[in-house]
Order: sequence, then structure tokens, then C-alpha cells
Amino acid sequence: MRTSIATVSLSGPLTEKLTAAARAGFDGVEIFENDLIGSPLAPEEIRERTADLGLAIDLYQPMRDIEAVPDDVFARNLRRAEHKFRLMRRLGADTVLVCSSVSPQALDDDALAAEQLRRLADLAQEYGIRIAYEALAWGRHVSTYDHAWRIVEAADHPALGVCLDSFHILARGSDPAGIADIPGERIFFLQLADAPLMALDVLQWSRHYRCFPGQGDLDVAGLVRAAVRAGYRGPLSLEVFNDVFRQADAGRTAVDAQRSLALLQESAGLTAPPAPVVPTGFAFVEIATADTARITPLLSALGFSRTARHSGKPVDLWEQGEARILLNTDTDTGSHRPDPSLTAVGLENPDPAAASARAESLLAPVLPRRRAPRDAPLDAVAAPDGTEFFFCATGRPGHPGWTGDFAPAPHTPGGIGVTRIDHVALTQPWHQFDEAALFHRSVLGLRPHASIDLADPYGLLRSRAASNPEGTVRIALGVGASPTDDSARPQHVALATDDLVTSVRRARAAGARLLPVPANYYDDLAARHEFAPGELETYRELGILYDRDEKGEFRHCYTVTTGSLFFELVERTGGYDGYGAQNAPVRLAAQRT
Repeated sequence: MRTSIATVSLSGPLTEKLTAAARAGFDGVEIFENDLIGSPLAPEEIRERTADLGLAIDLYQPMRDIEAVPDDVFARNLRRAEHKFRLMRRLGADTVLVCSSVSPQALDDDALAAEQLRRLADLAQEYGIRIAYEALAWGRHVSTYDHAWRIVEAADHPALGVCLDSFHILARGSDPAGIADIPGERIFFLQLADAPLMALDVLQWSRHYRCFPGQGDLDVAGLVRAAVRAGYRGPLSLEVFNDVFRQADAGRTAVDAQRSLALLQESAGLTAPPAPVVPTGFAFVEIATADTARITPLLSALGFSRTARHSGKPVDLWEQGEARILLNTDTDTGSHRPDPSLTAVGLENPDPAAASARAESLLAPVLPRRRAPRDAPLDAVAAPDGTEFFFCATGRPGHPGWTGDFAPAPHTPGGIGVTRIDHVALTQPWHQFDEAALFHRSVLGLRPHASIDLADPYGLLRSRAASNPEGTVRIALGVGASPTDDSARPQHVALATDDLVTSVRRARAAGARLLPVPANYYDDLAARHEFAPGELETYRELGILYDRDEKGEFRHCYTVTTGSLFFELVERTGGYDGYGAQNAPVRLAAQRT
């Protein structure tokens, strides 16, 4: 289906919004009235600009507080509407959005509303314009889509139809199944937005917390299916406004928007892009540093051995169990990340080529890779924060073997009991948290978990994990307390062990600097849980944090931060599936001191 986006969903002046929408591949736009009023271009010039960009103007919006008003007020409304219809002819738009009235002058009189909307449609028809009537969730008397349809049906005018808005419908808990009662040709427009579930005034919820489909908790795909089954054949149009998009770069927001529509159409059964290829494990993590002396003592203390060196690049392979870390000293990449920092993640994948095709179909930038003729051809894509994700098939016959690019190096096997990489945590730029969550879900094929808030000494941090069903790939996404708080953007790698106490003792003996934990934490832990004799004292001695749920237990500890990077040692028992969120405030406070 055609795709469209409201200019109110993007930041910047109107010309920049139009360019961003076109570059992201949209077919059309809804032009928000304020964007037109604030533009130095005449309507004819905007019409030419959109045509040059290959965009249609699918909707002009909005007209407010039109219907069910006293006669003198409606006369003024018709005069205002005629001015707008003339403008729309100059603009080249043939459909206008009319929102259900929120005016205190509006009367609770459906017959009057239908009669006045019919008269409005008569006038619109003279100008070749259609009226799309939308029920605002906070409308004074009309707040549900089925109520809006009853009024449109009663008005019985060919130039009058309904606009269905997923937020207004789903935020009120209305059942989209009723859309089947509306003839498809009378659904003039479909506006789409998602949102997290919140106990909030619906107007404030709408104005500040809408997001693109797939980034929230509403069943937008189900609503789209209902509209298409009813016969709707117009564009799928995004109308999303929130505090983040008003400050974010219009170009990347438009790409994020187009990706959300691609996932939405797939979820609704309208398209069949390359299927998701769910990763099965971590092949490696890559750490960039200009000075290996800052990180190699820590890797050694954590039991890693330098086992190989790349044949053509300044990259060393460090291993322990199935955990692999690439140490890359080729840092002349223009990156402004602290040194050292986590820059890439290798994901084991059952079909790397299919994973790359999936990523490209969802507008993920496939990265060019400098490689020698004999190097393994690994595909990689860039996440919103710049982290590179490689699709790997380590040691699998018939697939390129990236480890073959490394020449073995003399080393003494050792270890502290690390078996594999348990998870990685990637702290996102403030404006890209929802974009990152959608990327990891749609492009990488991971299952998103609920978003949670973590208490930091300087504010609340948001966190949302994504994983494969088996829990062998876990990625925790976080965002700092404010757009300018770079100190709250560390990344970390969690390493799994089957015996955390033994691993911590060995790491400490080898010189690992572990994060100190306040004694008050263990006093609180004693109040919350019962432990075997001596168990709590051991945790206190070693700086181990503890959590449990109905499925199992979680023990973990952290190294101090170097650059933007720290490590975590974790032990999971039973079916524990979390990340120790109960302990995050303690860790965050300790890292701030």
C-alpha cells in the first residue's frame, strides 16, 4: 500500500520535512496547517516542490470545531472553510481532515452535526474536495469512531467520509472489529500511531507519547487489518507527535518511520519482505581502543587469553570458553566515542545472507567493509547508535569462517570460569531509544521486553531488553536521564559463569578491579531474602549483587568503568530471565561516586 507521513511528525521547516519524507521513500505527506502557515513558500511553490520530490499531498489538516454549533457560529465556520478550500486547490490537496469538536459551544445533537457536515461537504464538493471526519478521543460529544460513522452515515454525502486514527481508537479501548460495518469507500483516510500503555489523560498521552507502530503497545496491525478487510485502499499514513521527534533529525526520523510501516505491513499480512532470521548466539564483541594497555590487563584478569591476530588488520582475538572479544586498535574512524568502547557485535545466525537481505529491506544501512581478497565476506549493518552488527556462522560448513582470517598466537590457556557472553548493554543517544528498540525487533529479529525505569542519582533511566526465545542472545538497551548527559552512556558486556563466587575470587586474585558495593545494600538484602549460613557474608566480601524471582536466582558483579566500557560477571540458576534490575540503582550510584 502507499505510505504517507504527516509533516507534524518531523522536525524543522516544511521544505526539510518534505525532503526527508521523499528520501525515506514515502509516497505522500499530510501537510499540517501550521507548517504551511509558517512557510515562506506560496502554496503553488509547495505544490511544485512536493511534485518534484515525487510526493503526493494526501491530506491537509486539520479543520477544528466545525459541527454541531449554533447557526451564527456555523456561518463563520463555513466562511473559514471556504478560504481553506481555495487554499487547498492552490496547494493541490483534495482531502481535508475535520476533527470532532472540542468547543464548549458544541451541542450534543447528532442530527445537527450531520446536517452541518452535509452543508460543509456540499461546499467542499464545489472545490473538488472531500471531508474526512475524525473522532478525537477527547472530543466534547463525539469521541469514538463508531459515533463519528453514525453521523457521517446520517449526513449521507459522497464528499463526506471518516478518518480512522489508530491512537484515538485504541487509546479509548474501542474494538476495531466494528470497522467492518463501514463501507471501504467511506473510509477516506487512515492515520496510524502507536503508544506505550500509560495511565494518563488521553490528550497528554496523545500529544507527548505517541510513537511509530511497533515501538509501543497498541495493536495497530490489527486495526490496519480491519480497515483493509472493510475495503480501505488509501495510504497508510503516520501521524505521530512527541517531545523527542520535535527535537530529532528529520531525515533519520523519516527512515525510522518508513521502517515502522514496513514492519506494520508485514505484521498485518499486507506484504512479505524477507523473513526475520533470529540470531542464535554471540559470535564476538569488538572493543576499539587506541591503547591496548588500558584494556588488556582487565581482559587477562577476567581470564581471557590472546589466542590469535588478524592477518591484515590490527585486531587481536581474545577467548575464554565460547566468549570471544576482538580488540581493535584501528580507531581512526572519525568516531567520538570514549576509548575504549564497544563498537561491534557479531551474532551467530542460521542464514547470514538472508539476515542481510532482511536488514536491507528494512532500510538498515549495510556497511561497506574493507577486506583483503582472502578475508571472509561478512555482512554488517549499523544500528541507530552506530554499533555494527555482523551476521556470522562461526565454524559452520558451507559458510564463510571469520576465524580463518586470524593467525594463531602463542598463549597459555587459563580462565576464571567464563563460559560465554550472556548479554550486552548498549546505552542509546537520548533521541534514539524507540528507534533502537524498533531496529532490534524488526531488523535483528529479537523479541522486545517491557520498558522499565531505573533510578539513577541524577534522574530516571529507561531500559528495554530484547532477546531471542532461547535467551542465548540478550541485548539491553538503555537511555540516559537527559539529552546532554554523556556520563550516563556507558556500554557493558556481561560474561556468564556457572560459579560466580569462584570466578570472582580468581578475577580478584588476578588483579581485576571490581565495583565497590555499599554495605547498606547487604543490610537491605538481608531484610528482603533469607540466605544459607555464610552466603550473604560471601557476597558482601566479594561485592556480589543478588536477585531472585519465581523461576530462579541471579548473582552478578561489575568491574570499574574504563572509558565507556565495563564488564559484568553473571550466574543464572533455574529459569531466571531478567537482568537484576532491582540492583541497577545500586550499581548506578556506585558508578557515579
